[in-house]
Amino acid sequence: MDRLQLLRHTPLTLVILAISVIVALASSLGENTEMLYPFFISKYVNAGLPEILEGEIWRLITPIFIHFGLIHILFNSLWMYDLGGVIELRQGSPRLGLLIGVIAVLSNLAQFYWDGPGFGGLSGVVYGLLAYIWVQGKLNPRFGLELHQHIVYMMLIWFFVCWSGLIGNIANMAHTIGLLSGLLLGWIFSPNKKINLSDFTR
Repeated sequence: MDRLQLLRHTPLTLVILAISVIVALASSLGENTEMLYPFFISKYVNAGLPEILEGEIWRLITPIFIHFGLIHILFNSLWMYDLGGVIELRQGSPRLGLLIGVIAVLSNLAQFYWDGPGFGGLSGVVYGLLAYIWVQGKLNPRFGLELHQHIVYMMLIWFFVCWSGLIGNIANMAHTIGLLSGLLLGWIFSPNKKINLSDFTR
């Protein structure tokens, strides 16, 4: 399949990336926080989630479109293109949409209750999709793809580096819950629910 055909078969991945880039450009890579207010999960730090309770339920997902800086948007976009594209190509847009929705809501809520509303980025979803592909590759032969172990190791090393605090303010709880959500969803959508630990160590 050539690149043009690949793009035609991954419309949702491209829409997610396009919205992220548009929001990044419109907000001057996150510097214009006033423009980003409709995308944050909430404008308030210690008031619960009043906007969502009043019906603005899109805020449960829209923080994934917020990015702070060029490296942030580039890193997340490249991973989203690779991981989201693979899932959409092999399992369809509805499956990818469900995964993104569930992982985004869970990781965004976790990050909000952990450290307030001032966060954004696709990285929680990226970790979730990575974990989903890893489990599907081990438990679902029809998926037809396995992640190389060095990719898993690299992302896990980066995960712990972020938690160390060495690289600044990172949405670590979003990463954590995204990762756990992806593992669970990978298992739920696998025809084989029996886990053999030896399969995950090679």
